[in-house]
Amino acid sequence: MDMAESPVIAQQADGVLTLMLNRPGQFNALSEEVLAALQDALDHAAQDEALRCVVLSAEGRAFCAGHDLKQMQANRNHEYYLALFRQCGRVMQTIVNFPVPVIAKVQGIATAAGCQLVASCDLAVAADTAKFAVSGINVGLFCSTPAVALSRNVAAKKAFEMLITGEFISAEDAQQHGLINRAVPAHELDAQVDALVSQICEKSPVAVRTGKAMFHRQRAMALDAAYEFAADTMARNMMAEDVLEGIDAFINKRTPAWKGR
Repeated sequence: MDMAESPVIAQQADGVLTLMLNRPGQFNALSEEVLAALQDALDHAAQDEALRCVVLSAEGRAFCAGHDLKQMQANRNHEYYLALFRQCGRVMQTIVNFPVPVIAKVQGIATAAGCQLVASCDLAVAADTAKFAVSGINVGLFCSTPAVALSRNVAAKKAFEMLITGEFISAEDAQQHGLINRAVPAHELDAQVDALVSQICEKSPVAVRTGKAMFHRQRAMALDAAYEFAADTMARNMMAEDVLEGIDAFINKRTPAWKGR
């Protein structure tokens, strides 16, 4: 398939993988093909031990307008819908469980499953002109699967308000309520994301991978179990060569040379 025709364009350089949604004419709606392409790209990249970070971006005016409603309308049966929503859920869980941080770079609107996609990423930077909504309620459909990701980022009352009204919120509000990390002027979006990527890539690969896995796993645990798991994770992390190197560099006031082990 020609790169321009691919629903997701993957480019990798210096340990950073960029996955760009490439259906601008359809507002980057998550068709079966887009979901399959994202899943395939993530599954392949997860095996790359040199990978440091993933940036999820989009071509065109919209970041992602959610599921492809025309495709859904053409396949009206319960089994199809169940398979589609499970397919989407697998992609979202793959992002959460991915071994390195995934950053959403949001240049335009993110609605319904598009908002779910932003919420599923570890970090999100948006243009201050971007807007967010879980708007299925406006067509008679409560955004149940987006609610899973949204309610794990945004406080319950705000998440439910978004879900039950379908109203858009601004990038500034999205930052205030924890859906995104930063809202920045549109002309600064590339530079801000690049700076965040650079910060991550400067850190020990072992610490970053350990930290991402630990952070998401402990959130699902009771407090005592979380502390027990954290203690074991930290003790194991302490045995890594990178920690020996990092502490020595700190004591001797030099820049660490990470070994990645």
